[in-house]
Amino acid sequence: MSAAPDDEIRKVVNRLKRARGQLSAVIDAMETDADCRDVVIQLAAVGKAIDRAGFAVISTALKHCVIDGDDAEDGAPSMAELEKLFLTLA
Repeated sequence: MSAAPDDEIRKVVNRLKRARGQLSAVIDAMETDADCRDVVIQLAAVGKAIDRAGFAVISTALKHCVIDGDDAEDGAPSMAELEKLFLTLA
């Protein structure tokens, strides 16, 4: 993902940092016997944030790393690899 613009990388990192904060809140809630409904809502938010970060990484790879033929970057993921990664998130 090194060919991706800094702003796209920053957005993914920010999304993951928010997910980390949400996960910390879930852990705190569990440790303080919070209502199970609140815990489940927060877990869903964490999962969605992580999924969106994964999709953003794949999207960035599609836009910046994958080029067919001789112009492909060394080590760039193939379309088949990206499809497999995408399906891993589904």
